[in-house]
Amino acid sequence: MKLATRINSFLPVYDNDLKQVFSKFNDLGLTHVDLNYPEHMTGFSSEEMKALLDENDLKANGVALRFRNEFINGELGNSDETIAQNALELCKEAADYCREVGGEVVTIWLGFDGFDYSFQINYQKVWNQLVNAFKEIANYAPDLKISIEYKPFQPRAYAFIDSMGVAGMMLNDIDRENVGVTLDYCHMLMKHENPAFGAEIFGSRNKLFGVHINDGYGLNDDGLMIATSTPFKTLEFLYYVKKHNYDAPFYFDTFPIIEHAVKECEQNIKMIKLLNGLIDNVGLDQIQDIIDRNDAIGASELMMKFLSNN
Repeated sequence: MKLATRINSFLPVYDNDLKQVFSKFNDLGLTHVDLNYPEHMTGFSSEEMKALLDENDLKANGVALRFRNEFINGELGNSDETIAQNALELCKEAADYCREVGGEVVTIWLGFDGFDYSFQINYQKVWNQLVNAFKEIANYAPDLKISIEYKPFQPRAYAFIDSMGVAGMMLNDIDRENVGVTLDYCHMLMKHENPAFGAEIFGSRNKLFGVHINDGYGLNDDGLMIATSTPFKTLEFLYYVKKHNYDAPFYFDTFPIIEHAVKECEQNIKMIKLLNGLIDNVGLDQIQDIIDRNDAIGASELMMKFLSNN
């Protein structure tokens, strides 16, 4: 199982020293790293970053765009053509860096492409702008996976790409083989989606390019340790991810603000391995048989089986 976690959660613990953070990742048994672009690249050329990863027996899964400052009123969909073009160029730079450090996925979360008021944006114009931008990024880096991470709100009151439905429609219009989605479990709860539903739909179409695993209560991006508030939903989600042979890293997108980052990561690792073992113990075929029966009692019995672990 390939595992990664948030670099930002570890930086304060190790005095913002990326070298120490990567060394600890190695000790914990993590296998991959997702780098925020451009914030984690400061002071590191792609060659230096690749060497640092190699020294700690880590691999780059990819880079995740982080838009700041000028982009707070929109990134690729910004009404200012210059700012939108700057966002597009940043995505291309991230793709180049991703390739150079050995990564495979460029994750694009458009946190500021959205709106806060009625009559604030031209929806069709922004839609077309995003579709064309993603086409250009995909064409620029056909050797990489370009992954759209959606979220219903925060920091905007309404995000533009806010759900599995809108993301799916966007993929259809972009129509590029190398464009898919990253499913963030907590984001899906915020939208009142069942995460397993998204894993099935995107996984069955070979469009599941990334998984951010965490937990929450659905009203906020809580970033809790995995399976701490919705354990059965997490099990169902992992079942479908496993069913569709997802082979990229599971990224622990959790927020250890009070908890110690190292101990929290250790717990996430133990939990995901436990859940994976529970699924294996029951077996994919037996789980699918219960699903195919469309039997609520059978589903409840399956939950009891997971709890009894036999």
